[in-house]
Amino acid sequence: MLDLSQLAGFALIALGMVLTPGPNMMYLVSRSICQGRRAGLQSLAGVALAFVLYVLAAAAGLSALLFAVPYAYDALRFAGAAYLLYLAWQALKPGARSPFQLQALPADSPRKLFLMGFMTNLLNPKTAMLYLSLLPQFIDPSRGSVLGQALVLGAVQIAISVTVNTMVASAAGSIASVLSRRPRWITVQRWLMGSVLTGLAARLALDARR
Repeated sequence: MLDLSQLAGFALIALGMVLTPGPNMMYLVSRSICQGRRAGLQSLAGVALAFVLYVLAAAAGLSALLFAVPYAYDALRFAGAAYLLYLAWQALKPGARSPFQLQALPADSPRKLFLMGFMTNLLNPKTAMLYLSLLPQFIDPSRGSVLGQALVLGAVQIAISVTVNTMVASAAGSIASVLSRRPRWITVQRWLMGSVLTGLAARLALDARR
């Protein structure tokens, strides 16, 4: 099965991606600020369910693809690197938006909060790219079941995403208040995330499967 270095490398990428502003984080932060922490966490439950569905679908599909197509790994590796560079540009480009810049949202019922969180993540292209182009880089068929490895990696990603987003949703109001008084920190956050993602993209592009 997977060794610790593979898990650590994947965990670092998963952490970098969850900290990068995207539809999930922007929705959860705005929901938490507008309607309270409980609403943010109810929305996060829907986000987590979408992650589970993606993991199951990707694990089954990758198991077949990596064995059927000889060059599938390299194609997915470069696609993953390109997508990380795209995310880095989204963080660094002039006028990029911080997730802590509030979007006004109306109050919704718990059921709608869950469904909105689910749909926000289900239709999030970053989630699809994570599983379809980055997951295969950390799967080695010589180490056993591809399906099992994919499920383990998916579980690691979900654990990281849920943990980070729980902390973000819980502290969203305080963080937004601090950043509104210190706008320079928004720029620092963007450049930090952009630099991390650029480094991860280079690692993926140059680190061929051993």
